[in-house]
Amino acid sequence: MPQYTAPLRDMRFVMFELLNAQDELKALPPYAELDVETIDAVLEEGARFASQVIQPLNQVGDREGCTYHGDGVVTAPTGFKEAYAQFMENGWPSLACDPDFGGQGLPTIVNNRLYEMWNSANQAWLMYPGLSHSAYECLHAFGTDEQKQVYLTRIVSGQWTGTMCLTEPHCGTDLGILKTKAEPHPDGGFALSGTKIFISAGEHDLAENILHLVLARLPDAPAGTKGISLFLVPKFIPDANGNVGERNTIQAGSIEHKMGINGNATCVINMDAARGWLIGEPNKGLAAMFVMMNSARLGVGMQSLGLAEAAHQNAVAYAKDRLQGRVPTGAAQPEKAADPIIVHPDVRRMLLTSRAYTEGGRAFTTWTALLIDREHSHPDPAVREDADELMALLTPVVKAFITDNSFETTNLCLQVYGGHGYINEWGMDQFVRDARINMIYEGTNGIQALDLLGRKVLMDGGKKFGRFARLIEGFLKDNAARADLAEFTGPLGKLLADTAALTAELGAKAKADPNEVGAASVPYLRIVGHLTYAWLWARMAAIAIDKADEDFYAAKLATARFYYAWLLPETAHQFRAARAGASSLMSLDAALF
Repeated sequence: MPQYTAPLRDMRFVMFELLNAQDELKALPPYAELDVETIDAVLEEGARFASQVIQPLNQVGDREGCTYHGDGVVTAPTGFKEAYAQFMENGWPSLACDPDFGGQGLPTIVNNRLYEMWNSANQAWLMYPGLSHSAYECLHAFGTDEQKQVYLTRIVSGQWTGTMCLTEPHCGTDLGILKTKAEPHPDGGFALSGTKIFISAGEHDLAENILHLVLARLPDAPAGTKGISLFLVPKFIPDANGNVGERNTIQAGSIEHKMGINGNATCVINMDAARGWLIGEPNKGLAAMFVMMNSARLGVGMQSLGLAEAAHQNAVAYAKDRLQGRVPTGAAQPEKAADPIIVHPDVRRMLLTSRAYTEGGRAFTTWTALLIDREHSHPDPAVREDADELMALLTPVVKAFITDNSFETTNLCLQVYGGHGYINEWGMDQFVRDARINMIYEGTNGIQALDLLGRKVLMDGGKKFGRFARLIEGFLKDNAARADLAEFTGPLGKLLADTAALTAELGAKAKADPNEVGAASVPYLRIVGHLTYAWLWARMAAIAIDKADEDFYAAKLATARFYYAWLLPETAHQFRAARAGASSLMSLDAALF
């Protein structure tokens, strides 16, 4: 059975040494009094919940799955409901929520690290409260005062959970053709009819009510995405006191049987004139839903980071214990029949790849969480705008780059086990299967790449990319005189210049042929992801060089050097692919495939 220990030392390094979060938070009025000791205490309690409560249920959920009992009734795997009760009792759902609605008001950067731990421990379980937090963000931004009082307070407490209902049998990414209808109801609400599919946590027995956020069309709605509205459709309609009332006509028609994440109920949701209430303005539901969608995209990146960390920990432990062969330079442990496989260069390659991608992802997601805190709470509007623009640029990178890397990482960690890797009892196959789904969840990675290049970079003439580039330029300028950092700053500076040149080149090519964006987008996202990691690894190396006589920093520096030597060179291939053009992709007639 896999084990997991929260990497608190590395989390503290990223938060307090790399990002100086303790000083950043003091500049944000809601968090000015928050100290490092309080953050540490929260993280340590979260680590205990991860390892002692939900991690032991991870394989249970995978093997047992959810159960559909008919008539819309679904139960979660053994132990999930009891773990959720502890989650509520400990106050975890309210941690990073607005105190006006019962929240504890802690920053996103703290919640972010907890979610990494809990994803490592049990992604399927965490998706129940995780999606609820995304629903919280949407209602907090667009809900009416009455909706916030009735619904938001109960999401914050954890009494009620939330879902996101977008996809239909005939449409996934292309929401402009969705068919779910919303007819005006005499009470001022609406009656929704239609079917949604792939709805994570769509039905379960963990909470007393489920709030579905549903995209649908009003009778007079214009065609396409301009005619989409967002509705709140509860499983149980609240009574006059805001408590659970009559059963609504929305229910699960079935659950999907998936390749992974089996502990979370992925449902077909049917609505037959189900009562619902408008969120935000009519025909502007997509803008409101994007708040939840972007939160979920960042959440999927965190899911994959969590899986990568768990897989890495177990692969390292196995590699230190498994005896096989001798190191080519001579026996490392001559008193034993063979050496542990961690002495072999190729095993080192796999483990260092997983380490570099995982620690790079931790730095990336922690920094973006801090950007969210700036965006929401900084007193200077210019700082808030800058953070908002950076988050718009980087959200698809968090989702796609981290999930791609996690799938590679979990595959490599399984490979470390050799034949034992595909044996269920070791649990490595679950990490791989779960990680593969994350590359599809919340918009496939190809869609994320189109969003990055087409909408976030080219649509504004590269202004968002320019903001990010200036951060890297500032780091390079500040460290130009450091000869001990040249092995990092040299390649980083070249990569930045090459990426800027590619961006301009693709912008010009796209004007002549729109297919060029689709052809280049996936390689371009890989390049921007590596640019981000290279910048963060250079910053981490700058800290580690000065303290490399301590084991933690020596390991950090060695990992930075491995990343630059072994992983960053992928960009050479991706530059060539991005420049290859659309003609070789589009010239073959579809009938000849």
